[in-house]
Amino acid sequence: MNMMDTDTLSIPASEDWTDIRDAVGKLCEGFPNEYWNKLDKADQYPTEFVETLTESGFLGALIPEEFGGSGLPLSAAAAVLETIHERGCNAAACHAQMYTMGTVLKYGSPEQKQKYLPAIASGELRLQAFGVTEPSTGSDTTQLKTRAERTDSGSYIVNGQKVWTSRAFESDLMLLLARTTPASEVQKRSDGMSVFLLDLRAAVGNGIELRKIDAMINHNTCEVFIDNLEIPGDTLVGEEGKGFRYIVDSMNAERILIASECIGDAKYFIRKAVEYANERKVFSGPIGANQGIQFPIAKAYADAQAAELMVRKAAALFDSGQKVAAEANMAKLLAADASWQAAEVCMQVYGGFAFAREYGIERKWREARLYQTAPISKNMILGYIGQHVLGLPRSY
Repeated sequence: MNMMDTDTLSIPASEDWTDIRDAVGKLCEGFPNEYWNKLDKADQYPTEFVETLTESGFLGALIPEEFGGSGLPLSAAAAVLETIHERGCNAAACHAQMYTMGTVLKYGSPEQKQKYLPAIASGELRLQAFGVTEPSTGSDTTQLKTRAERTDSGSYIVNGQKVWTSRAFESDLMLLLARTTPASEVQKRSDGMSVFLLDLRAAVGNGIELRKIDAMINHNTCEVFIDNLEIPGDTLVGEEGKGFRYIVDSMNAERILIASECIGDAKYFIRKAVEYANERKVFSGPIGANQGIQFPIAKAYADAQAAELMVRKAAALFDSGQKVAAEANMAKLLAADASWQAAEVCMQVYGGFAFAREYGIERKWREARLYQTAPISKNMILGYIGQHVLGLPRSY
């Protein structure tokens, strides 16, 4: 068994970022269920909500102070997103602004950092699009087909297609993962891929076409078609051919932050279920007195509490600079399951009223279901744990 070991870790129980949670909660009061229902019905981007978050500085939480951000740890950013979801709002329209810049921060050139990070921190530029997933390869990132070929002048010509690239219409910049060396010419499947920081403002209509996907959830996601797009050599982030390992850090941060959103969703559903179970009276008493109602809520609460511990552990490991891939994946798995269980329980407690949009339950239920599949499916996580943590043979 090849179990992953981590250094001794202490998770400070007192560091709950109460001030941040209070501030975010107050901000969310201005965006009630009616606001989200209106956008959901019209399939519109929550511009006012994103602008308010940007102006408050929360979206620049992870950018160091030297670049105009708050310089906070991942656990603080997790508290921001958890609170947004716990209050009935949704951060999926902009959460990538927090973690996608991590690739530029850690591996970008000094010129790239100075040019982009201050503008991202202030909200002048939005870096919310992450071009990785492709129609034919799905979650098998190492087999992506998008190619970037270097020209004699040092620029790159890019051809390919991406799918489920959320927020591209609302993003000024996009991180793009493309193969710069054919898969047949590399020793490791993860080699030969490179990361580029594209300016979508210049590229759309000049080699990039965006098409919005009509989906179950209003997350502003789209397809990206890339046809002979020429980009300057200085759009390359880090070294050519090492892009896959560069995005791993962003993926780990993404999993932890989305797990935090799931914990927020679970708390939302449990609170709503408890309130309704206490208020709703049938056959002369509150429905919450019935074990068929009470026990599922209690089980959802216990599971959410357990999942939250794993999320906090993963965030603490990330903040301390330790290896975190296993914990980040497990946090996402457990938190997504906890939120979905709580969502199902809440739907059952509300009964027929759960389907009425005015309560907000069905909208949040749809949003919670997404994380059973994205940004990485449960089976992919279980495969990772089996092979990379437990030492089981690779699937084929």
